[in-house]
Amino acid sequence: MSIARAGRRSVISEEVAPWGDIPQLLRGGEAGKITPVIIPRNRQRVWWMVPMWLGVLALLTGIMLNVEGSGADAASDLAYGALATLAYVGGVLLLVGGGLWWWRSSIVKIEQGTTGILTRYGAIARTLDPGRHFLWHPWSRVEFVVDTATEIPYSAPVVACPTRENVPLRSIEFFLKFRITDAVLFVRTIGAGNFDLVLSNAVQDAIRQRGRQVRTEHAYDLRGSDVADMQELLNRQLSRYGVRITGSNIPDVQLPVQYQQHLATRERVAKERTAYEQEWGLTRKRRTDSLQMDIERAKKVRDARIVEVRAALNKAREDVAQLLEERETEAQKVRFEIETRGRSGLISAENEARAQRRLAQAYRDNRAVLQYELARRRLEVGATLAGSAPQPLVVRTDGGGGGDTSALSTLVTAQLLPRLAALPDGGAYDEEE
Repeated sequence: MSIARAGRRSVISEEVAPWGDIPQLLRGGEAGKITPVIIPRNRQRVWWMVPMWLGVLALLTGIMLNVEGSGADAASDLAYGALATLAYVGGVLLLVGGGLWWWRSSIVKIEQGTTGILTRYGAIARTLDPGRHFLWHPWSRVEFVVDTATEIPYSAPVVACPTRENVPLRSIEFFLKFRITDAVLFVRTIGAGNFDLVLSNAVQDAIRQRGRQVRTEHAYDLRGSDVADMQELLNRQLSRYGVRITGSNIPDVQLPVQYQQHLATRERVAKERTAYEQEWGLTRKRRTDSLQMDIERAKKVRDARIVEVRAALNKAREDVAQLLEERETEAQKVRFEIETRGRSGLISAENEARAQRRLAQAYRDNRAVLQYELARRRLEVGATLAGSAPQPLVVRTDGGGGGDTSALSTLVTAQLLPRLAALPDGGAYDEEE
């Protein structure tokens, strides 16, 4: 397909052409003219039936001549036989020629990337794939050849498209690529000429809707912007015709002349502003550099003073360390003296404690000896007292047999017990029942 020149709208149409011009029209064509559908000039006529019928007539003539010559004399028979032979030869040649003409006229070649639509008695019968086909039926013909493999480019500039501020843009050029996915649906539903009108109106409507969404100063942002939503909208509208949009973009946007002058003025002012900003930037940089140099000098002076302060501080630290060392030496001496006195006092206290412990041990040993002697003497006194103690008297009142106690024995015992208790030897009494 030929690509339309910039600024011109593509025109989709169908052409009537002989079979030999179909590849050129599908792949070449005029600038700005798109021909996705070709109506081939039908070469399949019924003229091949003329020699066929003439051949049949010649054969019938030969038969009739043979019949007429069978009843005549020899000369007539020879003449009729010669004429019949000529009729037979002519009839056979006419039949062969008619058959070859029929065979040759029935051959159709469908180009690669196209689809042929076969009709019979004017009704669509089926589609033909690329390659060679034989159409033996006399009233079968290829009505359309549709390009179904090529992505066809289409350019549609929209003039006077208003923006959000109702400023009409000079033009917005919209470019898309479409492909015919269903040849029968495309030809039967809309056709190439009507599709050009429908596609142009759909594209203009989509572009005007997009233009209404942008501000005039941002109109140039439409170039190369994302138009996926527009492509989806067009696909929804054109899917009923067997067409699918495969790609789209906005390559160019042209603003009105006055607005372009306004933009040129704004651009000039912007350039002057940029130049002033650059000059001011250089001035500010020089000032900044001078301030940086002053700051560096101040830093150097500060560093020198810091070095002096650090040296004085180190010297003071050395003096303080020396003084602390002297103080620590004196404190060490005093600590050693205190420790020496403490150790001597500790040693004397330990010696005194050992003497006290030994004295206590000796005292404890003497006390144990005294307690032993006292206990031994107590045992001796107890043994002497035990030897001179009175003997106990045992009175049995059980009668010796285990019966009732005698009242007489009880009375005697009661009278004797006080007397026995009054004896000087302190007798003991033990009564058992």
